[in-house]
Amino acid sequence: MAPRNVLFLCTGNSARSIMAEALLNASAAGRFAAFSAGSHPAGAVHPLALRALTRNGYPIGELRSKSWDEFSQPDAPVMDFVITVCDRAAEEQCPVWPGQPITAHWSFEDPAAARGDEQEQYKIFARVFQQISVRVQLFLSLPMDKLDRLALERGVRDIGRV
Repeated sequence: MAPRNVLFLCTGNSARSIMAEALLNASAAGRFAAFSAGSHPAGAVHPLALRALTRNGYPIGELRSKSWDEFSQPDAPVMDFVITVCDRAAEEQCPVWPGQPITAHWSFEDPAAARGDEQEQYKIFARVFQQISVRVQLFLSLPMDKLDRLALERGVRDIGRV
C-alpha cells in the first residue's frame, strides 16, 4: 500500500511544521510521507528547530522552508491529511487541496517568537518539540485501516485537543 501523504502547515514554515514533518517521516516506517509548508514561508528553517531535531536523533538534511503553493500545483502529491500547527495558519484561507484530505488543527505555541537568551529560547523549542512528538505518536497509533472517514477525521482532530 502506498504511504498516506500528510501536509503540516504553519505561517512561516520554519519551526513547528518542519519539526512535525521530520518527526512523522522518521517514525512512520513507510506508512506516511510527511511534508510541510507555510502561507508566508520564512525562507529558512529556524536553527533552534534544527538543534531540537538533531539532539533527538532526527535527520535534517532534506528540510527546507517552502510555500504551500508547491502543494497546490497539479503535479504535487495528493494529500490525505492537512494539519495546521499554528493558530494564524488555521485562520487563513487555505488553497483548495485536491482529493478532499482530512483536515485538523493542532495548536502549538510559536517557539520562533520566543524571547530571552538562546538557552531560554531553546527550552521553548524543546518543549514544543516534545508536544509535537506526542501528537505524532498519537496520530501513528490511530487504526487508519479500521476507521471510516468520519471516525478517522474525529480522531485526527481530537489529537489537537491533547
